[in-house]
Formats: sequence, structure tokens, C-alpha cells
Amino acid sequence: MCASLRLLLCRLYSSSKARRGVGRYISSSLKWANNKYEGFLKRRFPRFYQLYHTFVEGFKLLLRDSKDVQRIKTKMFSDGVKFQDLPYREMEKLRQFRRDVVKAVPLVVISIPPFANYLVFVLMYFFPRQLLIPHFWTPRQQVEFRALYNSQRARHHRPVLRGLEHTSHQVKDVQLQRRLNDLCAKVQSGANPNVSEILAVRSLFSGPPLGIKRMSVDHMRHVSPLLFLTPRLPGFLIGRRLNSHALELLQLDRALGRLGPHQLSDSELRQACYARGLNSDGLGVDQCRDWLSQWLQLSSTLKDSEVSLLLHSIVFLSANYPTGLKHSH
Repeated sequence: MCASLRLLLCRLYSSSKARRGVGRYISSSLKWANNKYEGFLKRRFPRFYQLYHTFVEGFKLLLRDSKDVQRIKTKMFSDGVKFQDLPYREMEKLRQFRRDVVKAVPLVVISIPPFANYLVFVLMYFFPRQLLIPHFWTPRQQVEFRALYNSQRARHHRPVLRGLEHTSHQVKDVQLQRRLNDLCAKVQSGANPNVSEILAVRSLFSGPPLGIKRMSVDHMRHVSPLLFLTPRLPGFLIGRRLNSHALELLQLDRALGRLGPHQLSDSELRQACYARGLNSDGLGVDQCRDWLSQWLQLSSTLKDSEVSLLLHSIVFLSANYPTGLKHSH
């Protein structure tokens, strides 16, 4: 009986070893075929190869991000950690992934059927900005599209400032009214206000007339694109989304304050500036750090009820930085 058992175990071991060998052979064969296919594309169809390579690498990045997000959410659930208590990088990962995944889902669904990835390549070629998330953009497209989005955002600087001037007539406190008008005039003249001038009108942004839940719908429609939110929604939905995203940005600022902005890599620094309204592509690293430090100096003093001032500071602090009104014309 012992001999039979040993024989059975030997057969099972041999069978398992053989299966692993077959698996390794299939895996290496597929890898070889894929390398040959990529080499063929690179030689014969270089532009298509660039699309193919961008898609494959982007898909890997998306899968890696999804694993990171799953790990973070598991930690939040098991340890009872709230979003606002997460470290900065984990908080930023969740925030960005939520935005990306909504846009990425149609692309992923389209690519599931056999050979449908060729349709994806066509879409990538003709509509990369509209249909793809940054994972699937080439480095050149990343710079080009960021500049385009920044210019679209900057088109709302002047309407926001005009809306503030119009709203100032509702302010009964003469001194506060003058401070708000002076602040708007300073930005419109091409100058950069300092943090103390912005904080001098903070009380107007926690209640009427400019609190996050007290702004007019027309004014909210101009503020929404500052965070890349669509203004084409009913007023109550615009207000709810603005409040949610503004609070998220304030919580992100607090997490960044705990980390220390000097801990950010150059790419993280530029992304942080971009998320807060500044086009950092043409700026030096030191300029980005100075601007972000000024932003955090402001946001570190704000309460949750004052997030409307944080949103308007996207215009106050970025419209003319560092030299002029080039983004506001």
C-alpha cells in the first residue's frame, strides 16, 4: 500500500511538473510572438506602433493604478481610515482614479471583444483628447492637451471676476465691498494679489452672497470649469458637485501640508499646481514651489465652510502668475 501511495504521489508530482513546463512554454511562445508582432509593427507601421505601444503601456498603468486603489480602499475598510485622514499620495491617487475611471470605462468595454482593440486604436488616433484618459496619451499629447485645458479654464477668469464685481453691490459692509472690488481690480490690472488681501474678504465666501451654497447659479456656471466640471447641469446639481470637489481639494491641501510640499517630485509638483489652476508647463520648478507654497498658506487657514474662497483663489492666484494677463485675454 505504501508503495502504491508513493507511486501515486510521484505521478501527481510529475503531472504537476509537466503542466508547469507546458505553461512556461506557452507563456514564452506568446511572449516571443508578441515581440515579433511589435517588431513588425515598429518597422512597417511606425505611427500605428506608437498608438499600439501607448495603448499597451497605458493599460498596464491603469491596471497598476486599480491595484493601488484596491489596496488603499481595503486599508480604509479594515483599519477604519477616512478619506480625509489618508496620506497625500493615496488621497490624490483615489481622487484622480475616480475621475479617470469614469472616462476609461467605455474604452475598456469597447476593447473586450476579439479584435475590437483595433477600433480602440482608431478612436485613439482621431479622438485622443475627448475619449482617452492621460494613461493613453503620448508625452507630446500630455503637454498639448494640458495647455488646451488650461486655456479653456482661463477663459472663465474674467467672467468670474465680473461676477464678483456684480455681486459686490449686495455687500452691505462698505469696507468689505471696497476690499472685494480692489481685489478684483488688482487681478484685472495684471497684478498678483498677496494672501492677506484675499483673506481680508473671507467672510463674504462663507455665507451670503458668495458662500458655496449661496452663489447665484450663473456665477456657479463660471466657477465650475475652474475644476473642469461641466456647467451644463441643473443649478442644484452644480452646487452639490462644486461643494463636493471643493471640500476634496481642501482635504487634499491639508494632507499635502502634513506631508510637506518639499517632499513632492517635480512631476508631482506640476500636477499639484495643475489641479489647483496653474499652468506649470512653462514654469521652472522653483516658481511652481513658490506658487504652491502661497496656495497652501491660504488654504491652511480656511474652514470647510469657506471652500468658496478656495475656488475663487484659483483665479486670484493663478490668473497673472508669474508675469501677466496672458491666460486671461
